[in-house]
Amino acid sequence: MLTLPQVAQALSLSLRFVNTLVLSGKLRSVKFGRSRRIRLTDLQAFVERQAELS
Repeated sequence: MLTLPQVAQALSLSLRFVNTLVLSGKLRSVKFGRSRRIRLTDLQAFVERQAELS
């Protein structure tokens, strides 16, 4: 599982934009207390969906 900053760095996106993706439901996350994590499989699915759209 990846933290939001790790996802932002991996995708070369801002942390704010990654937060927007998570809150909009475009990028699935799991909440642990106050923090959120992204499953690697959910990140891969997001990237594949984005590739199909472009």
